[in-house]
Amino acid sequence: MRSIYDVAVVGGGPCGAIAAERLARSGLSVVLVDPGNRIKPCGGAIPSRALKDFDIPDELLVARAHSARIIAPSGNTVEMQIGDIGFVGMVDRETFDPYLRDHAAKAGASLITGKLTEMEDMPDGVLTLKIELTDRDADENAHQVRTRQVIGADGANSTVRRLMFPACKKPPYVFAYHEIVESPRSPDPNRFQTDRCDVIYDGQVSPDFYGWVFPHGGQTSVGCGSAVKGHNLRQATSVLRSRAGLEGQRTLRREGAPLPLRPMRRWDNGRNILLLGDAAGTVAPSSGEGIYYAMLCGTLGADAVAASLATGQARALRQARRRFMAEHGRVFFILGIMQAVWYRSDRFRERFVSLCADPDIQRLTWESYLNKRLVHRDPLGHVRVFFKDLAQLARIPAGQK
Repeated sequence: MRSIYDVAVVGGGPCGAIAAERLARSGLSVVLVDPGNRIKPCGGAIPSRALKDFDIPDELLVARAHSARIIAPSGNTVEMQIGDIGFVGMVDRETFDPYLRDHAAKAGASLITGKLTEMEDMPDGVLTLKIELTDRDADENAHQVRTRQVIGADGANSTVRRLMFPACKKPPYVFAYHEIVESPRSPDPNRFQTDRCDVIYDGQVSPDFYGWVFPHGGQTSVGCGSAVKGHNLRQATSVLRSRAGLEGQRTLRREGAPLPLRPMRRWDNGRNILLLGDAAGTVAPSSGEGIYYAMLCGTLGADAVAASLATGQARALRQARRRFMAEHGRVFFILGIMQAVWYRSDRFRERFVSLCADPDIQRLTWESYLNKRLVHRDPLGHVRVFFKDLAQLARIPAGQK
């Protein structure tokens, strides 16, 4: 164990693992702290850009989705084919996260399997972390870590944020729950397909978000999310399983966790701590997508921390949020409006699903999702979509708005 690390990364999910690997490859001394026994509930969808930017090997993909089926409260469905522009890669976090942590270790990061319990900012500027080790036989000296900088990439319920940031900094969230079940060997194609993601907009499943059935090869992720207290997510998931013909399939795992839906206004403490990923609220509104944004945050955060250490300037930490919002802030804003407008009632959800049948909307949606940027080459397409949105809203009676 080093006496003082340059950086301690707390949380070994996609964000923390990428940050630790990038920092270690830059020559800094890095320790990555992760409990190693927690799997986040996640549909596991990864767009084409993530596969390319982070060189994700094919063997980590448990399935490839070539279409999405959008299901309205009435049961009406819309098929959204991706076509020849790509596919959505599906991963299982049970194997994906350990792979990323292993890569960080191979790059030179030290791994500690344990949970952060205390943190203190010492007068000399060094942070002291106390770790409750998962491996009881580990060296007792590993209980304490000293470091110059800390990255908190430890999820929506971030311990780093709770210990070192004001309580009011917690971002808003929905609670997500899913079940990993065995995929049927001979499924009814009208109810379930191994290369199609089903997205369900139905107040019975979620009064303010959505449900999903995402194929994972031999397994399937079935779940939903909601911020409404008292909404029974397990019961809603049972409804989804029944509709997809998965009610008799063996359940392998059940997982639940909060899902933040708005980036925090500030990610750093102005000195030596930077929050990233779910801890900073970088999950896309409306869709709940987080893996790509988490990995991007890991890259941007690592660069910001490296710059801060190199220059001795704490303000360099701010560049992580600045760069993230410059690239994706507009998309997050649009998705937030979309969720506020279209998810408010089943009448609105029904109209929203009907919009998804429009070719302009399908093309712009897939190109923007897979490439992670707004499509600028067809401005008239955006104009057409805007007026179609207005037309759908105009068809909803005033009492339903």
